[in-house]
Amino acid sequence: MTRGKLIIAAIVAALGFVAAAQAADPVKIRIGWVVLPGELQPVLFAKAGIAKNNGKTYVMEPVRFQGSPPTVTALAAGELEIAPLAFSTVAIAIQNAGLTDVRIISDEFKDGVEGYHSNPFMVRKNGPIQKVADLKGRIVATNAVGAAVDIASRAMLKKHGLEPPRDYTIVEASFPNMKAMLLEKKVELIPAVPPFAFDPGLLAEARTLFTQKEAVGTTQMVIWAARAGWLQKNRAAVVDFMEDATRAVRWYLDPANHGEAVKILSDAMKMPPERLNDWVLTKKDFHRDPDMRPDLRALQANLDLQYELGFMKSKLEISQYADLSIIEEAVKRIK
Repeated sequence: MTRGKLIIAAIVAALGFVAAAQAADPVKIRIGWVVLPGELQPVLFAKAGIAKNNGKTYVMEPVRFQGSPPTVTALAAGELEIAPLAFSTVAIAIQNAGLTDVRIISDEFKDGVEGYHSNPFMVRKNGPIQKVADLKGRIVATNAVGAAVDIASRAMLKKHGLEPPRDYTIVEASFPNMKAMLLEKKVELIPAVPPFAFDPGLLAEARTLFTQKEAVGTTQMVIWAARAGWLQKNRAAVVDFMEDATRAVRWYLDPANHGEAVKILSDAMKMPPERLNDWVLTKKDFHRDPDMRPDLRALQANLDLQYELGFMKSKLEISQYADLSIIEEAVKRIK
């Protein structure tokens, strides 16, 4: 073999080694989540055999956050690959954080779809609040400023002429602590998201003042978003991930799997299964698209309302920040 042929052979071998090394190194996909069972990320692949590509072309790592706004910071800092952005947080990401390369890739769940759950905002049954206007001069709770339930609460109060901090005070609290804060009279209004909205102790002492649907209409509550450059670089692995994720969502939604799905969630949440069985993953729960396709029309309406209420700097055309080709390709693979 001539010297030239030896050099070419060495280059080919080196390229083959690099390709093999890359093939053996799955793409890390860190994906945020806030609360079970609204977000299934921590248990998404708990059913054996669903995630056919996990550990091969990608590795999924769920990362916990208190609300969706902090996931924007993590996405901007490269500490997350996929962020669950509430409808309110999409605008924060694009306009405030400057993430103009953010791309919506899938649905997570929707609030207020006809026949499905909508988050209640609750007050004490024996308390002083009989109508929204009665919240003037009071303290209301939110999980995180700028989160979806925070925007819904502000929107409803604004409709009744109330503006923070002029007319009421907002305090942040984690969802598990809100029941105690309301019943101990530390606040007068709380957002109650599943599973806390179905707590028998809360329902015995509190009532719904208004729902999120009444405040802002049907909402594309949470979407999954990633940055365009990362999607382009890792498209094949992301399609593999979305194929597995869609398969998992369909499995959870199948009534035939309800008992097993409840057991998985019960174990993960350390909650008795009877607290979940009657509502989780049913029409009493949030709406989830079995193809994980987001409702961009609803999301556009949500953003337009935020702009009208003064929560956004300018209008956004959300279709410019969506790439649904990945989920469309993933769905085609599932028989």
